[in-house]
Amino acid sequence: MGKALLTRRTFLAAAAALVAGAARGQLPQPRVATLDWALLETLLAIGADVVAATELRQFRQVAVMPEVPDTVADLGLRGTPNLEVLRFARPDLIFNSNFYSWADPLMSRIATVESHAIYMPGRNPYVLAEQATLAIGERLSLPASGRLVEGLTSKLDRYKSRFAALHDGRPVLPINLGDARHYRVFGSDSMFGEVLQRVGLANAWTGATSYSATAPIGIETLASMPEAWIILIPPHPQDASEALTGSAFWKALPAVRENRILTTVSINPYGALPAASRFADYLAEGFSRVRNG
Repeated sequence: MGKALLTRRTFLAAAAALVAGAARGQLPQPRVATLDWALLETLLAIGADVVAATELRQFRQVAVMPEVPDTVADLGLRGTPNLEVLRFARPDLIFNSNFYSWADPLMSRIATVESHAIYMPGRNPYVLAEQATLAIGERLSLPASGRLVEGLTSKLDRYKSRFAALHDGRPVLPINLGDARHYRVFGSDSMFGEVLQRVGLANAWTGATSYSATAPIGIETLASMPEAWIILIPPHPQDASEALTGSAFWKALPAVRENRILTTVSINPYGALPAASRFADYLAEGFSRVRNG
């Protein structure tokens, strides 16, 4: 009897809180989870109540921002998420992408699964990221999603005017080192390549890529783009970076001799709008530093 009374009292208290929240237009946020890092970036950036995600230690090292609250449960590897941890996190909604669609039937036993693709062959990742951001924001009733999309559009427009006056007109080559002899290059169909296009900078890489990047490319191909600015985007293997930058080949490159090397902070190469924003910011900061130095 006492237990039933307690349950009833708990229910009535929760109902009263819900009604009060509705009256103030502050309904409780759905608890959400995701396996995908680009969606995790997006959810954190728009203020979603994220309760579980994958490989959080590595995310904090690679994507860095937005910051992941300590309250978010780590589901382990993206390829083999811990479904028990996911169940204990009690999500109301799970956002997934085409990369991990195999997990949809398993996760749907825990909560409703909704899928949003950002990286697809032949599709513009920036446009898909905008669409996903707005759709997720609408689903969660988070107006910050619209502010993120509109704010980044305005920022890139400002940077386009800034680069027109600041940049020397040379093409830009965004790369990530794989080892001392190979790198990954980001073409026109990558998030980084799309940012370059939107701020009016030419991508030095005109070859094909696979809807985000091409790897591995032999380091010797850098010599075929002598006019380019080289943008190094960490994380890089420490030994690879030290071996390459200490090599005679690297020191002989025109970009190195003429100080046309910029290094950003670590940015998720398969990120969404937050990653695009950070890349644009560090390009602007780097070129401003060069110009004013």
